[in-house]
Amino acid sequence: MAETLFFNALRAAIDEEMARDSAVMVMGEDVGHYGGSYKVTKDLYKKYGDMRVLDTPIAENSFTGMAVGAAMTGLRPIIEGMNMGFLLLAFNQISNNAGMLRYTSGGNFTIPLVIRGPGGVGRQLGAEHSQRLEAYFQAVPGLKIVACSTPRNAKGLLKSAIRDENPVLFFEHVLLYNLKEDLPDDEYLLPLDKAEIVRPGKDVTVLTYSRMRHHCTQAMKSLEGKGYDPEIIDLISLKPLDLETIGASIKKTHKVIIVEECMRTGGIGAELTASIVDNFFDELDAPVLRMSSQDIPTPYNGKLEYLTIIQPPQIAEAIEKMVDGKL
Repeated sequence: MAETLFFNALRAAIDEEMARDSAVMVMGEDVGHYGGSYKVTKDLYKKYGDMRVLDTPIAENSFTGMAVGAAMTGLRPIIEGMNMGFLLLAFNQISNNAGMLRYTSGGNFTIPLVIRGPGGVGRQLGAEHSQRLEAYFQAVPGLKIVACSTPRNAKGLLKSAIRDENPVLFFEHVLLYNLKEDLPDDEYLLPLDKAEIVRPGKDVTVLTYSRMRHHCTQAMKSLEGKGYDPEIIDLISLKPLDLETIGASIKKTHKVIIVEECMRTGGIGAELTASIVDNFFDELDAPVLRMSSQDIPTPYNGKLEYLTIIQPPQIAEAIEKMVDGKL
């Protein structure tokens, strides 16, 4: 076991997969000599050369389209979005091309493509750099959507995403890159379609993902000694949802709180609530509670930014009220 920073766990995953398979390549803005905006690809160009770690122009639609073509013809590209919000410029290439070509070609082409990079609300990055794109792409057929949250799952999930035959949107949170965790020395992979039970419990099911996983575990500190026993589940897979793990928890607790950084309207929590109602309505003893970001562009002002997203004290209060039947 070795203590590893989040960004180095991602770098190790890419390094191992590039060494294992010569078809794996990286492309994006400043991924080569600069090493990526958060140093996930630092010095990889020295090991694999400038053609496998390819610095691109500032033209997201162009190099994303190029990556889709490369995937169709046998390569396994990894696109780094310097900030995931910039990939809205490549929405057409991701949705109409990457997401649909395997189907529209009758299975003649596979699209083994990973699109990864930082997103989420950081610290005073402004509205355009605080996007949460997971909801934007939720409705696109053919995509897998994954949100990593720890160094361990970041490495194991990225390796699995690189080996997958389908396009995977791989979301990293901008404020998690300096997390540390002990990682196994031996190679490991994690499934792209499975949630993780972070804390087993029996009182209420708390469903969350990405940075909000850590807000939920932090909220537990204020509940220690009060007798509350929530089950915290990190969704990890945002598309498809792991309804098996989610359903098993709901059948035990009969109450659900969804904690997300995504916006409330049309967010992941909205789709998740619909799926819970469709599949587990008779198991619920209370309405599903959604705790989401406010439906406004993220303010640059630090205090206002703080108020737009859910914080640990709000989560702790919601758990207490839900368990005590006060909601």
